[in-house]
Amino acid sequence: MMKYRKKPIVIEAIQWHGKNRVEVAKFVKGETLKYTDALLLPSNYMFIKTLEGTMRADIDDWIIKGVEDEYYPCKPSVFEATYDPVE
Repeated sequence: MMKYRKKPIVIEAIQWHGKNRVEVAKFVKGETLKYTDALLLPSNYMFIKTLEGTMRADIDDWIIKGVEDEYYPCKPSVFEATYDPVE
């Protein structure tokens, strides 16, 4: 088996906190499909259209814009292990 290193690319991302639905919707250009309201359900989520189909994003997940202008959710632990802030 070969080993590979991820190419150093700069990505755009926004973290969903449960109260920034409008900002997330603008970021993904309206590609969010559905979200639950914090007052209705204890478990909040939204669905994001991705190249692999529709994926669920939970509160505190990061929504990433990929290299082909696609969007996908990423768990906070994976995001922190993979990405560093840039200026």
